[in-house]
Amino acid sequence: MMDKKHITGIILAGGKSSRMGTDKGFLMLNNKSFTQHSIDALTPLVSEIIIVSNHDNYDTFDLKRVEDLIEDAGPVAGIYSGLKASKTEYNLVLSCDIPLINSDVLTRLISGIDNTSEVIQIESIGRKMPLIAVYKKSCETVFKKLLSQGERKLQFAVNQCNVKSISIEASENIFTTNVNTKDELKQLKAWK
Repeated sequence: MMDKKHITGIILAGGKSSRMGTDKGFLMLNNKSFTQHSIDALTPLVSEIIIVSNHDNYDTFDLKRVEDLIEDAGPVAGIYSGLKASKTEYNLVLSCDIPLINSDVLTRLISGIDNTSEVIQIESIGRKMPLIAVYKKSCETVFKKLLSQGERKLQFAVNQCNVKSISIEASENIFTTNVNTKDELKQLKAWK
């Protein structure tokens, strides 16, 4: 498996959280913030963790924080900003709203690294998940070009790269659940 010194973790925490009404990165589950759950899943697998957020309250995690280089351009800009700040060829990207993510699922992505794929994403229940994925540093150039052309759709941007999807078992789908609304958070708390 790829040595962690060649992998940076990037947590995207810059979303507007309009459906939730509050910053999702600081929502709590099992006495830990969503962001801390992501940090815990990434830590055994990466050499550094970068948080992409324009909000300085994320400095509380005592990790490198970078701001979006292009504001209000969604996850395409967040990934681009994280890749630009990264010093490694491989980058494990997570959005901050997947609190049940674990190192086992992320290890599957790292094991999928090969000589041709630029993006290796999880596929869960037939859905491709570009916000649980490994991105090669070379995607930075592609994303920058697309952003300069006004492109904001993440799936479109990802599809301009050489993509591989890794399916997970049905029993693991819960670990990739992202939480966007108060109802979804309530369901997740009831499940745990």
